[in-house]
Amino acid sequence: MKRTLLALLLGSCALVAWAADPAPAVAHVRLQTTEGDIVVELDGRRAPLTVANFLGLVESGYYDGTIFHRVMPDFVVQGGGYDRDFQSSEPESHVPNESGNGLRNLRGSVALARTADPHSGAAQFYINLADNRTLDPQADRWGYAVFGYVIEGMDVVDKIAAIRTGPGGPFPKDVPVSPVVLTKATRLGN
Repeated sequence: MKRTLLALLLGSCALVAWAADPAPAVAHVRLQTTEGDIVVELDGRRAPLTVANFLGLVESGYYDGTIFHRVMPDFVVQGGGYDRDFQSSEPESHVPNESGNGLRNLRGSVALARTADPHSGAAQFYINLADNRTLDPQADRWGYAVFGYVIEGMDVVDKIAAIRTGPGGPFPKDVPVSPVVLTKATRLGN
């Protein structure tokens, strides 16, 4: 276990040093959705790999036209993985889990979604609708890496959370009946 953690730490350090365009200490991104705009502030000091990955996807236009495919009131809204037809084009490369960075899964925080594999996060993200401390890392398990916070448009996030959901695509529940589309993600001048 210690060797694995050491290898991950050294690998993360190497990735940060290798990155041609390291994450800025602070960056802002506007998420234009069919329900309104959301502005997030990203913390590149505490989640440099996740922020660099997210900004790269924003700047490539990856998020444009994706949907919020998982809406669970009092928990999260999740998007960034599917288009309106539930086709996924998620990158094959994954981001090492940065959940031990001190940022918490509190209402309004933005975190990298993943599978049960702690290092499987790639592009999908979620916004916490409540304080979800069970998603934070524990001594015996990885958590979900928070990398930013909503600074404008939490009312839009709450509006998305109130949308009626049901089955959709490959999902048996929690999918908005009327698609909520992330029409454009734009890095703001900072």
